[in-house]
Amino acid sequence: MGLGNSVRFFCQDETRIGLKTISGRKITLRGVKPYGQVQGKFKATYIYGVIEPKTGKHFFYKFTHLNSQCFQIFLELVSPKYPEDILIIQLDNGGFHKAKKLKIPQNIILMFQPSHSPETNPIEQVWQYLKRGLRWQLPANLDELRVLISQQLERMSNEVIASSAARAYILDALSVVEI
Repeated sequence: MGLGNSVRFFCQDETRIGLKTISGRKITLRGVKPYGQVQGKFKATYIYGVIEPKTGKHFFYKFTHLNSQCFQIFLELVSPKYPEDILIIQLDNGGFHKAKKLKIPQNIILMFQPSHSPETNPIEQVWQYLKRGLRWQLPANLDELRVLISQQLERMSNEVIASSAARAYILDALSVVEI
């Protein structure tokens, strides 16, 4: 493997999306309270993702669980997407991210952000954008929910992701080190 053509900075995280209705603002006439059907089912699926704040390039994958085995598979799926590049991936301190049995691919370097600081990870805004697009949806089961998630993810272009994830402090830092 000929590593070293370029170094790229990505942000990684996971989010849980369930059958419980994601509510939010609805436009109504002045003085009219919004009304919407909701359901409280607690079945859920997980989306693992990496985004490049500078370009908006991204990769998302749906899993049924949040654990080190799924994270290992996710890393193995991300690595070959950029086989000639070194990927520095910012992520949180979840225990499954630091499991001793993890085998980090050769072209990936994990960079852990400070504990209890999700606001430092730009992918959090991407998850908010994704969930806004799923507001008031009432899928009957997890399969229908996964279809809705896939449709919403397909609508998220590199430009949309870059505009919601780009942070001046990250872009300034990347420009200084020429990543």
